[in-house]
Amino acid sequence: LLQMAESGGGLVQPGGSLRLSCAASNGAFSVFTIYWLRQAPGKGLEWVSDISAKGDTTDYADSVKGRFTISRDNAKKTVYLQMDSLKPEDTAVYYCSLSANSLTRTQGTQVTVSS
Repeated sequence: LLQMAESGGGLVQPGGSLRLSCAASNGAFSVFTIYWLRQAPGKGLEWVSDISAKGDTTDYADSVKGRFTISRDNAKKTVYLQMDSLKPEDTAVYYCSLSANSLTRTQGTQVTVSS
């Protein structure tokens, strides 16, 4: 059964950068599209980005397009989300998932953008 865990969150000032990682184990990671979702305080789950199994197709929400970059290394069973030019409205718990609209048994990683 595929298991995934996020890391790399933290506190950053507006305009700063963070790189999130989603490390997988115990499963066939390389066959799955992987999604990054986020949930801001008091708000619902929001799709942020996704990357195809081979990494040749990516997609982004309009709110992060041009600022976030998703990538993957199937040999390391890891998906990354490089987040640049961060804004306070990017503050949320970020999750990696096998679904675009639901969570996949992960804890998430907190990203806080504040001065």
